[in-house]
Amino acid sequence: MVRLESSAAAVVDSSWKANPQRRQVGKMYFNRLVDRRFDLTGNSTTIGREVRGGVVTFLAMSYIIFVQPAVLSGAGMDFGAVMTVTCLASALATLLMAIGANYPVALAPCMGENFFFVTVVTGVVTGYRVSWQAALAAVFLSGVFFVLLSAFRFREKIIDSLPDSLKHAIPAGIGLFIAFIGLQQAGIVEARPGSMVGLGHLDSPVALLSLFGLVVTAVLMARRISGAILFGMLATAAVGLAAG
Repeated sequence: MVRLESSAAAVVDSSWKANPQRRQVGKMYFNRLVDRRFDLTGNSTTIGREVRGGVVTFLAMSYIIFVQPAVLSGAGMDFGAVMTVTCLASALATLLMAIGANYPVALAPCMGENFFFVTVVTGVVTGYRVSWQAALAAVFLSGVFFVLLSAFRFREKIIDSLPDSLKHAIPAGIGLFIAFIGLQQAGIVEARPGSMVGLGHLDSPVALLSLFGLVVTAVLMARRISGAILFGMLATAAVGLAAG
Protein backbone atom coordinates (compact mmCIF):
# COMPACT_ATOMS: atom_id res chain seq x y z
CA MET A 1 0.00 0.00 0.00
CA VAL A 2 2.83 2.39 0.84
CA ARG A 3 4.60 1.61 -2.43
CA LEU A 4 1.40 2.18 -4.43
CA GLU A 5 0.80 5.55 -2.74
CA SER A 6 4.43 6.58 -3.29
CA SER A 7 4.26 5.55 -6.94
CA ALA A 8 1.01 7.45 -7.45
CA ALA A 9 2.47 10.56 -5.83
CA ALA A 10 5.56 10.28 -8.02
CA VAL A 11 3.42 9.98 -11.15
CA VAL A 12 1.34 13.03 -10.20
CA ASP A 13 4.47 15.01 -9.37
CA SER A 14 6.19 14.06 -12.62
CA SER A 15 3.10 14.87 -14.68
CA TRP A 16 2.82 18.22 -12.93
CA LYS A 17 6.45 19.06 -13.64
CA ALA A 18 6.14 17.86 -17.22
CA ASN A 19 3.25 20.22 -17.92
CA PRO A 20 4.43 23.83 -17.48
CA GLN A 21 1.10 25.15 -18.72
CA ARG A 22 -0.68 23.41 -15.86
CA ARG A 23 1.78 24.90 -13.40
CA GLN A 24 1.20 28.34 -14.88
CA VAL A 25 -2.57 27.97 -14.59
CA GLY A 26 -2.24 26.81 -10.99
CA LYS A 27 0.03 29.74 -10.18
CA MET A 28 -2.38 32.21 -11.77
CA TYR A 29 -5.30 30.71 -9.86
CA PHE A 30 -3.39 30.90 -6.58
CA ASN A 31 -2.34 34.51 -7.19
CA ARG A 32 -5.89 35.47 -8.09
CA LEU A 33 -7.26 33.76 -4.97
CA VAL A 34 -4.77 35.51 -2.67
CA ASP A 35 -5.31 38.85 -4.41
CA ARG A 36 -9.06 38.54 -4.02
CA ARG A 37 -8.78 37.67 -0.33
CA PHE A 38 -6.22 40.29 0.71
CA ASP A 39 -6.74 42.93 -2.03
CA LEU A 40 -3.07 43.03 -2.99
CA THR A 41 -3.73 45.03 -6.16
CA GLY A 42 -5.76 47.63 -4.29
CA ASN A 43 -2.94 47.99 -1.76
CA SER A 44 -0.30 48.28 -4.52
CA THR A 45 1.67 45.24 -3.38
CA THR A 46 2.53 41.72 -4.53
CA ILE A 47 2.85 38.27 -2.97
CA GLY A 48 6.64 38.41 -3.17
CA ARG A 49 6.77 41.78 -1.45
CA GLU A 50 4.47 40.54 1.31
CA VAL A 51 6.60 37.43 1.83
CA ARG A 52 9.75 39.52 2.12
CA GLY A 53 8.00 41.86 4.55
CA GLY A 54 6.86 38.89 6.62
CA VAL A 55 10.38 37.49 6.82
CA VAL A 56 11.81 40.87 7.86
CA THR A 57 9.07 41.30 10.48
CA PHE A 58 9.75 37.83 11.88
CA LEU A 59 13.48 38.49 12.14
CA ALA A 60 12.82 41.81 13.87
CA MET A 61 10.59 40.30 16.57
CA SER A 62 11.86 36.71 16.82
CA TYR A 63 13.93 37.58 19.89
CA ILE A 64 10.70 37.27 21.89
CA ILE A 65 10.88 33.48 21.37
CA PHE A 66 13.92 33.33 23.66
CA VAL A 67 13.53 36.40 25.86
CA GLN A 68 9.98 35.71 27.05
CA PRO A 69 10.77 32.23 28.43
CA ALA A 70 13.98 33.52 30.00
CA VAL A 71 12.04 36.24 31.81
CA LEU A 72 8.97 34.25 32.87
CA SER A 73 11.05 31.30 34.05
CA GLY A 74 12.24 33.63 36.79
CA ALA A 75 8.74 33.39 38.26
CA GLY A 76 8.90 29.59 38.32
CA MET A 77 7.33 28.81 34.94
CA ASP A 78 8.77 26.06 32.74
CA PHE A 79 11.13 27.45 30.07
CA GLY A 80 10.15 25.01 27.32
CA ALA A 81 6.43 25.34 27.97
CA VAL A 82 6.62 29.14 27.85
CA MET A 83 8.58 29.02 24.59
CA THR A 84 5.99 26.72 23.00
CA VAL A 85 3.06 28.84 24.17
CA THR A 86 4.80 32.01 23.00
CA CYS A 87 5.18 30.62 19.46
CA LEU A 88 1.61 29.29 19.34
CA ALA A 89 0.02 32.45 20.75
CA SER A 90 2.02 34.74 18.46
CA ALA A 91 1.19 32.64 15.39
CA LEU A 92 -2.52 32.47 16.26
CA ALA A 93 -2.78 36.20 17.00
CA THR A 94 -0.96 37.11 13.78
CA LEU A 95 -3.18 34.78 11.72
CA LEU A 96 -6.29 36.30 13.26
CA MET A 97 -4.99 39.77 12.46
CA ALA A 98 -4.27 38.74 8.86
CA ILE A 99 -7.35 36.66 8.10
CA GLY A 100 -9.89 38.37 10.33
CA ALA A 101 -8.85 42.02 10.09
CA ASN A 102 -6.78 41.89 6.86
CA TYR A 103 -4.19 44.07 8.57
CA PRO A 104 -0.42 43.58 8.03
CA VAL A 105 0.56 43.55 11.69
CA ALA A 106 2.35 40.76 13.55
CA LEU A 107 1.43 40.30 17.21
CA ALA A 108 3.54 38.88 20.04
CA PRO A 109 3.78 39.25 23.83
CA CYS A 110 5.00 42.61 25.10
CA MET A 111 8.21 42.67 27.10
CA GLY A 112 7.03 45.50 29.35
CA GLU A 113 4.19 43.40 30.72
CA ASN A 114 6.53 40.42 31.05
CA PHE A 115 8.93 42.26 33.32
CA PHE A 116 6.07 43.80 35.28
CA PHE A 117 4.56 40.33 35.70
CA VAL A 118 7.80 38.86 37.05
CA THR A 119 9.24 41.72 39.08
CA VAL A 120 6.09 43.27 40.57
CA VAL A 121 3.13 40.88 40.36
CA THR A 122 4.93 37.68 41.33
CA GLY A 123 7.18 39.63 43.68
CA VAL A 124 10.63 38.62 42.46
CA VAL A 125 11.86 42.14 43.26
CA THR A 126 9.18 43.57 45.55
CA GLY A 127 9.01 40.49 47.78
CA TYR A 128 5.19 40.41 47.61
CA ARG A 129 4.83 36.80 46.54
CA VAL A 130 1.92 35.81 44.33
CA SER A 131 1.94 32.43 42.59
CA TRP A 132 2.38 32.63 38.85
CA GLN A 133 -0.81 30.58 38.45
CA ALA A 134 -2.85 33.21 40.29
CA ALA A 135 -1.06 35.97 38.37
CA LEU A 136 -1.93 34.31 35.05
CA ALA A 137 -5.57 34.10 36.13
CA ALA A 138 -5.51 37.86 36.78
CA VAL A 139 -3.95 38.42 33.36
CA PHE A 140 -6.71 36.35 31.75
CA LEU A 141 -9.43 38.35 33.50
CA SER A 142 -7.81 41.62 32.48
CA GLY A 143 -7.69 40.36 28.89
CA VAL A 144 -11.42 39.58 28.97
CA PHE A 145 -12.08 43.02 30.41
CA PHE A 146 -9.98 44.63 27.67
CA VAL A 147 -11.90 42.73 24.97
CA LEU A 148 -15.17 44.04 26.40
CA LEU A 149 -13.79 47.58 26.42
CA SER A 150 -12.80 47.20 22.77
CA ALA A 151 -16.13 45.66 21.77
CA PHE A 152 -18.10 48.55 23.26
CA ARG A 153 -15.71 51.21 21.88
CA PHE A 154 -14.61 52.37 25.33
CA ARG A 155 -10.95 51.71 24.56
CA GLU A 156 -10.78 54.51 21.99
CA LYS A 157 -12.42 56.93 24.42
CA ILE A 158 -9.93 56.06 27.16
CA ILE A 159 -6.96 56.48 24.82
CA ASP A 160 -8.28 59.75 23.40
CA SER A 161 -8.76 61.11 26.92
CA LEU A 162 -5.05 60.73 27.73
CA PRO A 163 -2.86 63.78 27.07
CA ASP A 164 -0.18 63.44 24.40
CA SER A 165 2.59 63.89 26.96
CA LEU A 166 1.36 60.84 28.88
CA LYS A 167 1.02 58.80 25.68
CA HIS A 168 4.70 59.45 24.92
CA ALA A 169 5.86 59.05 28.51
CA ILE A 170 4.31 55.62 29.15
CA PRO A 171 6.24 53.74 26.40
CA ALA A 172 9.43 55.59 27.34
CA GLY A 173 8.99 54.65 30.99
CA ILE A 174 8.36 51.01 30.13
CA GLY A 175 11.46 50.98 27.92
CA LEU A 176 13.62 52.47 30.68
CA PHE A 177 12.22 49.93 33.14
CA ILE A 178 13.13 47.04 30.81
CA ALA A 179 16.59 48.51 30.18
CA PHE A 180 17.21 48.92 33.92
CA ILE A 181 16.23 45.30 34.63
CA GLY A 182 18.49 44.12 31.82
CA LEU A 183 21.46 46.16 33.06
CA GLN A 184 20.87 44.86 36.57
CA GLN A 185 20.74 41.23 35.43
CA ALA A 186 23.93 41.78 33.41
CA GLY A 187 25.75 43.14 36.45
CA ILE A 188 26.41 46.50 34.81
CA VAL A 189 24.48 48.30 37.55
CA GLU A 190 23.76 47.18 41.09
CA ALA A 191 21.95 48.38 44.20
CA ARG A 192 23.81 50.81 46.46
CA PRO A 193 22.65 51.85 49.95
CA GLY A 194 23.50 55.52 49.49
CA SER A 195 22.63 56.28 45.88
CA MET A 196 20.25 53.32 45.34
CA VAL A 197 21.95 52.51 42.01
CA GLY A 198 25.62 52.36 41.10
CA LEU A 199 27.97 50.78 38.59
CA GLY A 200 28.56 47.09 39.00
CA HIS A 201 31.70 45.08 38.37
CA LEU A 202 32.31 45.84 34.71
CA ASP A 203 35.29 43.47 34.60
CA SER A 204 33.13 40.44 35.36
CA PRO A 205 32.59 37.93 32.51
CA VAL A 206 28.81 38.44 32.54
CA ALA A 207 29.10 42.23 32.27
CA LEU A 208 31.72 42.04 29.51
CA LEU A 209 29.63 39.57 27.53
CA SER A 210 26.55 41.75 27.95
CA LEU A 211 28.41 44.85 26.78
CA PHE A 212 29.66 42.90 23.77
CA GLY A 213 26.10 41.92 22.90
CA LEU A 214 24.89 45.50 23.26
CA VAL A 215 27.64 46.82 20.97
CA VAL A 216 26.99 44.16 18.31
CA THR A 217 23.25 44.78 18.38
CA ALA A 218 23.70 48.57 18.26
CA VAL A 219 26.03 48.32 15.25
CA LEU A 220 23.62 46.03 13.39
CA MET A 221 20.68 48.31 14.14
CA ALA A 222 22.67 51.36 13.00
CA ARG A 223 23.31 49.58 9.71
CA ARG A 224 19.55 48.85 9.45
CA ILE A 225 20.07 45.09 9.29
CA SER A 226 16.85 43.13 9.71
CA GLY A 227 16.86 40.89 12.77
CA ALA A 228 19.60 42.90 14.49
CA ILE A 229 18.38 41.93 17.96
CA LEU A 230 18.23 38.23 17.06
CA PHE A 231 21.69 38.27 15.46
CA GLY A 232 23.08 40.12 18.48
CA MET A 233 21.66 37.47 20.78
CA LEU A 234 23.10 34.67 18.63
CA ALA A 235 26.53 36.34 18.54
CA THR A 236 26.49 36.81 22.31
CA ALA A 237 25.44 33.19 22.85
CA ALA A 238 28.18 31.95 20.51
CA VAL A 239 30.88 33.96 22.28
CA GLY A 240 29.56 32.89 25.69
CA LEU A 241 29.60 29.20 24.71
CA ALA A 242 33.07 29.51 23.22
CA ALA A 243 34.38 31.21 26.37
CA GLY A 244 32.75 28.61 28.58
